[in-house]
Amino acid sequence: MDFLFDVFAFLHFVGWAIVLGGYLASMRTPGLYRGVFHGAATALVSGVVMMGLIEGDAVGSYFHRGTLIAKLVIAAVITVLAFVARRQGAKGDNGTGAVVPWVKHAIGGLTIVNIVLAVFVH
Repeated sequence: MDFLFDVFAFLHFVGWAIVLGGYLASMRTPGLYRGVFHGAATALVSGVVMMGLIEGDAVGSYFHRGTLIAKLVIAAVITVLAFVARRQGAKGDNGTGAVVPWVKHAIGGLTIVNIVLAVFVH
């Protein structure tokens, strides 16, 4: 089960890298890359699977349950905001139209908060 957990942890990291990279790459444009939603969905689903493996005692974990729940809520909010941004952007130029700035920056800020929680809070 440790190998399975590691596979989903890898997918989780790749998902957050896509979200943060897509946000940073689009900071100077009014739009947001469409891949940000896919990265957020990947991170959310893989995080839920990892949380299930941890809660089912299939693997050992050093995360506090409160931290996991906070990360789950933040990941869900990021995914919803990325979906909203994707819908807003679809109305514009080839799917990369303008997005309300607070939605875009909330995605970036919450992603950084989620990463900080994962690294520094156990």
